[in-house]
Order: sequence, then C-alpha cells, then structure tokens
Amino acid sequence: MKKQTEQEFMDAIPKPQTIWFKLWKAKQEIEAVKKNAKNPHFKNNYADINALIEAVEPVLLKYNLLLMQPIESGHVVTRIIDCEDGNSVESSMRLPEINDPQKVGSAVTYFRRYTLQSLLSLQAEDDDAQSASQHVKNTKPSIDNSRFEKAIEAINNGKYSVQMLKDNYTLTQAQESALKLM
Repeated sequence: MKKQTEQEFMDAIPKPQTIWFKLWKAKQEIEAVKKNAKNPHFKNNYADINALIEAVEPVLLKYNLLLMQPIESGHVVTRIIDCEDGNSVESSMRLPEINDPQKVGSAVTYFRRYTLQSLLSLQAEDDDAQSASQHVKNTKPSIDNSRFEKAIEAINNGKYSVQMLKDNYTLTQAQESALKLM
C-alpha cells in the first residue's frame, strides 16, 4: 500500500467550496504578470489588459470562476462569478464623461486593467501610473471667459467652489484677480 504524503492527506480533507476559498486557491496559482507593452509617451513598460487576462483567466476557469468586465450605468465593472452557486465579487470605477469615442475606449481599457488588478490584488508594478498622474497634474486645461463666468455663477449659487475651479483649470492672471475680488 502506498504511503500517503502530508499534501495528499491535506488534499483529502473536505474544504468549503465558497467563492472566497476558490479565489484563495486561484491566487496561489496566478503567476506574476509580465509587462508586455510599451507606453511611448512616458517611455516605460506595463502589462496590458491582454497580459492580465492571459495570466488570470485560465486559473479562474480551473476553479469554475467566470471573469466578466461589463460597463454598467457608466461604470467599468470587473466581476468574478462562481459558476456553481452564482455568488460574485466585483470592483468598479466610474467612467469620466468624455465625448471622444477613442478616449472613451482608452478609459475603458485602462479601468478594466485597474479594476482587475485591484480585485485580485495582483502584484503588478505599473510604472506608467505615476508618470501619467504627474503629466495630468501639469496639464490642466485652460477655461475660456464664457465658461469662467458660468463657473463664477455656480460658485455664487453654492454649486461649485473656488478651490474646485483652481484644481480643475489653469487660470489666467485676470481670472485669478477676479477670484480675489469675490
């Protein structure tokens, strides 16, 4: 008779088959996600959405967990569903209001990456995030006088604040002076 190893003994012990247990088992098998894409703007590498899905989906499917990433009510949702009992876990981010379809598509892809990384606590160094956020901080749009006047009206009506205006727009010296007179 073959002697059982400690691992075989541990595997023989019944375990709860909850989504949490399945995710715990899956996370032990998900390997580090390899950076496979280059961001020419910031001159760095990152793991694109395809690399993330290739790393996690086969392991999730092994445990009867289905990965879905729908857009619902203006949010990108990453949802992992247990196909055996219907329970799920999810992470979501609200999409910004953008009129350019190309930019919307980029935002959807970006948010899919980050909600999936967040939901599974994947160890993925995304060196484009810090550079991108720094770039965004330094490139606030200017505001034309018509919109500036509407913003002042909203501030006076309590629907907007001077700080929000300064945080969101690069103001001219004349606009800054007008704010000081308020």
